[in-house]
Amino acid sequence: MLNFKNIALRRGARVLFANSSFTVHKGQKVGFTGANGAGKSSLFALVKNELHLDEGDFSMPPNLEIAHVAQETPAVTCSAIDYVIDGDQELRRLQAQLVLAEQSNNGLKQAELHAALDVIGGYTAQARASRLMNGLGFTPEQEQNPVNSFSGGWRMRLNLAQALMCRSDVLLLDEPTNHLDLDAVIWLQDWLCKYPGTLLLISHDRDFLDTITDHIVHIEQNKAEIYTGNYSAFEKMRAEKLAQQQSAFQKQQREIAHIQSFVDRFKAQATKARQAQSRIKALERMELIAMAHVDSPFDFSFAKPEKMQNPLLTLDKVDIGYGSSCVIKQAGIAISPGDRIGLLGPNGAGKSSLIKVLAGEMHPLSGTRREAEALKIGYFAQHQLEQLQLDESPLWHLQKLDKQATEKDLRNFLGGFDFQGDKVLQAVKPFSGGEKARLVLALLVYQNPNLLLLDEPTNHLDLEMRHALSVALQDYQGAIVVVSHDRHLLRSVTDQLLLVAGGKVQPFDGDLDDYRIWLAEQKKADEKPTPELMPTVSRKDQRKLDAERRLKHKPLYDALKKAEAAVEKYHNEQKLLEQQLADPGIYEETEKARLKQLLEKKVFVDKALDEAETAWMDAEEKIGELQD
Repeated sequence: MLNFKNIALRRGARVLFANSSFTVHKGQKVGFTGANGAGKSSLFALVKNELHLDEGDFSMPPNLEIAHVAQETPAVTCSAIDYVIDGDQELRRLQAQLVLAEQSNNGLKQAELHAALDVIGGYTAQARASRLMNGLGFTPEQEQNPVNSFSGGWRMRLNLAQALMCRSDVLLLDEPTNHLDLDAVIWLQDWLCKYPGTLLLISHDRDFLDTITDHIVHIEQNKAEIYTGNYSAFEKMRAEKLAQQQSAFQKQQREIAHIQSFVDRFKAQATKARQAQSRIKALERMELIAMAHVDSPFDFSFAKPEKMQNPLLTLDKVDIGYGSSCVIKQAGIAISPGDRIGLLGPNGAGKSSLIKVLAGEMHPLSGTRREAEALKIGYFAQHQLEQLQLDESPLWHLQKLDKQATEKDLRNFLGGFDFQGDKVLQAVKPFSGGEKARLVLALLVYQNPNLLLLDEPTNHLDLEMRHALSVALQDYQGAIVVVSHDRHLLRSVTDQLLLVAGGKVQPFDGDLDDYRIWLAEQKKADEKPTPELMPTVSRKDQRKLDAERRLKHKPLYDALKKAEAAVEKYHNEQKLLEQQLADPGIYEETEKARLKQLLEKKVFVDKALDEAETAWMDAEEKIGELQD
């Protein structure tokens, strides 16, 4: 148990939070949310004993094994897999002792150490590390590459694998999905759901938080408060609290009306495609939680594009790659006004290369790229953060785009992206990654494009900014092509999915849940005998088999969703009943009948929760077997 009692933390003269009390129990999975700079990472530093409280008490049981992801990776020459195995410190300690015992010919000690290694699974460490690396996107060939041969983003994946390798009691993860693609995010999500220890997680990925967490600690207005349930449950509770504040009511109603109008408009146009239905559900859900974001510091929208020809951009029989290496062959895409396309596919399949070709930043190896005369592209990619003029201010960047605009108008526009007061005039250099990403998005919105090409636009953005971006993109009237590991964004703003895999770009007939099944099938197929030993199947028959497999496994994922919803429902009912039974007044003589009714309902809810949890664990286990 981690016990925080009346704690206060300061950063310089600024109070991050004060008078905050909450307890994290063994085995709980807790998400930490709040604006950037609110103090989430400071709480993690407190648990790691790297920072001390200004007030209050923090306690936890002695000798807990705490794992976290290192922020720096030494440029060592050991193999990547050995670096990952180093995360199991007890294994390395026993191995070192075994070497000493062998050198001293101490047979008894050797036997003891071999038994100890067997107990902790030391002889399967190589296989465990290999599975972790494979899940995070490393190929078997890369396992033996030296650590210093990997780029910064891949080194962070190695650090993550090393933390997961540790057989920890408590696992601290601070934005673990930032350097991952969608495939690795889905794998990590499944791994963390099965993690038996206590998990403390900072993330701005709403779907990730929803699936994994059972409690949320939210930091706002200098207070850290714990909520029972996942992120969606927290949003609803917070929405109900804010709805009672009269000052928030009018803005709340405007936000709900805005999203409702978009839901109605989209419903009238939507086809019966799975991803279209998925998007309708996502928008309806956003209507329900809109009030939880009424005090967001972000408020911006895209103006209606001036001209939109049809098609805006086409690729005809295009090959994409580098030099003599071709990653995508004979791609054909036509993008029209109003298209909202999400790109799916494994890491390295060519999604970012395709976006670069669409943006005109990369030439195709062959084929034709045709753009409309009125085409105006807004392209967001991570390398554009590096192209900001570091010694200049946000205001300077906007003035460079529009020399005729008044400073007042530009300041008002930047305010919608939470660049307020002196921040507007400060140099960009010391800005955080999130602030730089917001500025690049502000510049993109200001230019009023008719085609948005977004490559991982939510990296570094907090939950409030992600919500504001989703709302703005819903009402955007141009065309969108997006690559993102943020499934909430994909569900909210796209209605057409393209799969980039196996050197091809083709429509994906399904939604993100189907894509998860497809990934599991691909992983299983990779472990099967070589193609030479397999019977040949025509493309048409293969598509039919793939569709049948997806249909076969769909009930399993439906059962998991149903069980998760039941667990959440009965957990909330149980908590409400416990609160009512904790009221001394219920035990008065006059309340006998109501007490009896509550106790009978509590017995029913406890049993229903137990059955729902059993169904949830059974479904998880079967899905785990499917993916093993």
